[in-house]
Amino acid sequence: MNKPLRRVALAMMAMVVLLMGNATYVQVIQADELNEDGRNVRTRYERYARERGQIIAEGQSLASSQRTEDQLFKYQRSYSNGPVYAPVTGFYSFHYGSNGVERAEDSILDGTDDSLAFRRLSDLVTGNSPRGGSVELTVRPAMQQVAYEQLTKQGYQGSVVALDPKTGEILAMVNAPSYDPNLLASTDNNEVAERWNELNEADGNPMANRSVSEIYPPGSTFKLITTAAALQNGYKPNSKVETAARIPLPGTASATLPNYGSTTCKGDTLTEAVAYSCNTAFAKIAGELGPDKLRETAAAFGFGDELKIPMSVAKSDLGAMSDQAALYQSGIGQRDVRVTPMQNAMMAAAIANDGKLMKPQLVKATRGPDMSELDSFQPEEMKQSVSPDVAHMLREMMIQSEKHTKGSGKISNVQIASKTGTAQHGDPGDKPHGWYVAFAPAENPTIAVAVIVENGGDEGAEATGGSIAAPIGREVIRAGLQGGG
Repeated sequence: MNKPLRRVALAMMAMVVLLMGNATYVQVIQADELNEDGRNVRTRYERYARERGQIIAEGQSLASSQRTEDQLFKYQRSYSNGPVYAPVTGFYSFHYGSNGVERAEDSILDGTDDSLAFRRLSDLVTGNSPRGGSVELTVRPAMQQVAYEQLTKQGYQGSVVALDPKTGEILAMVNAPSYDPNLLASTDNNEVAERWNELNEADGNPMANRSVSEIYPPGSTFKLITTAAALQNGYKPNSKVETAARIPLPGTASATLPNYGSTTCKGDTLTEAVAYSCNTAFAKIAGELGPDKLRETAAAFGFGDELKIPMSVAKSDLGAMSDQAALYQSGIGQRDVRVTPMQNAMMAAAIANDGKLMKPQLVKATRGPDMSELDSFQPEEMKQSVSPDVAHMLREMMIQSEKHTKGSGKISNVQIASKTGTAQHGDPGDKPHGWYVAFAPAENPTIAVAVIVENGGDEGAEATGGSIAAPIGREVIRAGLQGGG
């Protein structure tokens, strides 16, 4: 072979080697990345060619896949009672992806998880059609339904979160307004695009997961954090506190901080300050404690933590607290303090559980296509928020607070420990958010709940947490207790 031919042959061999190397890189090393790429339509078509697993709660199917006559899209997602469960199931859409449990547990539901590898191999050998696994939730349908009805029947915007304080299981997680995931499950691109635009332009932002993604000023519910910090730093339940109707804000020319209605506190002890929710008492306590002790106590209850339930939860935060005026306002849950409804439920649950904070969890178990268990939920302790003694003192104070909390729905023969909050948030019409955090039965808690009703509900500027949020929380507790909680 002459020299020119040898060069051509070597060049051809080099190109073949490079081509084989590139094919190996794409098909082996990049395979998973390319399969997960949202632009890979072929992979999405493959997913719609097999039956996606169910999302279930207490034996009820919340999401399932229905067979269609379409040869390209053989299955379509279907949601029973969609708006009630949308905050937990999320949606699964060919055109807009997924969220909620549909996204967090996608590998189980579509059958690609490693725990289903033997099942996939078996299906390949036997020729059976591949199917996804199922996800069982901790949600109690009775509580979820009552929470949704209580929020929506009066047209409220807000959220309800209920937890089992001993295990961290999420018993209810509801938003209002909500949306129907079925609207996004269609494979008709034009239809889904129209529904998507309508939902994103709708009043009240129905697709926002208020329970875990939105942060709000907690108002007087944050006084439980301030009280916990005080009890850990020398205060006792009968310690004397400020009772003045109004106190000056340090470092300001003439600004003052008032009690609700600018009235003198009806009691002069820490317990009575919690019961009557006296702003001036807690502003002074926060000023004495300082920002570091407030932050330390809040962090012990979960503020600032990265949390997945398995969806991500927005961080709750106290803000800068850069001066005494900000510290006073932060001590009563205003200024820059922000929490999710999930965080407020966690706070109540930790107090109920002798000060022990359990990690919230929405998934009870994952199951194979035949409903055999793959993995199950195990309670996980996050931290000891406060000592059992401090938790018991807080519980007794919250029992007194419930006695002085108005609103309907009180449950005979069941002692509830609670704290309300009425949170200003800069609304031009001065329509506060109403909060209610509680647990019951107080002597042996099985349910902890947090309720927020946004912008005064149907009472406007006159709204309080007791008048608009407490009745909802009590009805959710009632549903849980009647269900055997």
